[in-house]
Amino acid sequence: MRASQLLDEIAAVGRDRVRGGFSRHAFDPAEGELRTWFVERAQRLGLDVETDRNGNIWAWWGTPGPDAVVTGSHLDSVPGGGAFDGPLGVVSALDAVEALQAKGFVPGKPFAVVVFAEEEGGRFGVPCLGSRLLTGSIDADRARALRDPDGVTLAEAASRAGHDPERFGADPEALSRIGRFIELHVEQGRGLIDLGSPVAVGSTVIAHGRWRFSFSGQGNHAGATLIGDRHDPMIPAAAVVAAARRAALATGDGRATVGRLVPTPGGTNVIASTVDLWLDARVPGDKRTQALVAEITEAAEEAALAEGCLITVSEESYSDTVTFDAGLRDELSKRLGGVPELPTGAGHDAGVLAAHVPSGMLYVRNPTGVSHAPEEFAEVADVDHGARALAAVLEHLST
Repeated sequence: MRASQLLDEIAAVGRDRVRGGFSRHAFDPAEGELRTWFVERAQRLGLDVETDRNGNIWAWWGTPGPDAVVTGSHLDSVPGGGAFDGPLGVVSALDAVEALQAKGFVPGKPFAVVVFAEEEGGRFGVPCLGSRLLTGSIDADRARALRDPDGVTLAEAASRAGHDPERFGADPEALSRIGRFIELHVEQGRGLIDLGSPVAVGSTVIAHGRWRFSFSGQGNHAGATLIGDRHDPMIPAAAVVAAARRAALATGDGRATVGRLVPTPGGTNVIASTVDLWLDARVPGDKRTQALVAEITEAAEEAALAEGCLITVSEESYSDTVTFDAGLRDELSKRLGGVPELPTGAGHDAGVLAAHVPSGMLYVRNPTGVSHAPEEFAEVADVDHGARALAAVLEHLST
């Protein structure tokens, strides 16, 4: 079955009637339904399915072993995300396996399709949790204690979904099986529109991270408290939003975004007692992202002091610039007839794995140039072209 048809099979799962698009988060019912769907689809292809200690699903074609060729992506989404971010890589992997089986191909190396857990960080705030836990790049105790907006910990959510959170942590045995990892993903930008190509090979992922700014003031009555008597944490929070835009523009190529802001108690006629916001910052080049965040933090501290509020800033995740394995990148490009190389500002599980095993990315054209929103899109012809490209490189690497 073609990748575009497989996407149609899951098009009703996790639709967000309020935000639009899809909300599919780690260990929630929608993501659980997609996990069940993947297992059933993989088993129809004769793949042997197992779930590792961190909730990542592995579907093996043949006997698991070292030097495996592994492909896959994720099934979760950001709140109100598009239909392609994550699932496109999973359905394309299933399509590629079916196409290779149809031509009688048998991999000469161990081969697996993987679905990583909580890549977006849409529920627990830290992206690429499944691959970070696998590689040991996040402490298991810290991960278990992460909370979603309703106060549910990752450990609690995992237990409810049938996983044992006490087993979370670095998995050197699973990691040692991966010989090379290829992730196909819809492009999250307009690079392929400008290049006029349906497919590209990934070159780099720019340095990026997430920071939490917490402001404490004095909750009070909106009508009875004069402006001069207030200690309103929303004021320094607003200063962060403005400082982020100003500082990012000054870099010339940086990105800084406040996409989530939570006032407490959150009443319309109430001065907030606390405000938490999350800053996403990304700048090409090492140490430039930290410099950008330092500038924004300085503005936040000045605004908090002026308003008589307290501030704490904590780093929730950070990844340095990732340069994908040059030999693998060149091999993929050559196999696909010299398709272009493309850098990205979006993080991926392949970027986490790249520090441990040779990893690569294939991108499929997104004619809207929009991602993390319902308008994210890929033409059927490009989706199927991407799946055929993935099959070609997997056949080459598995021979």
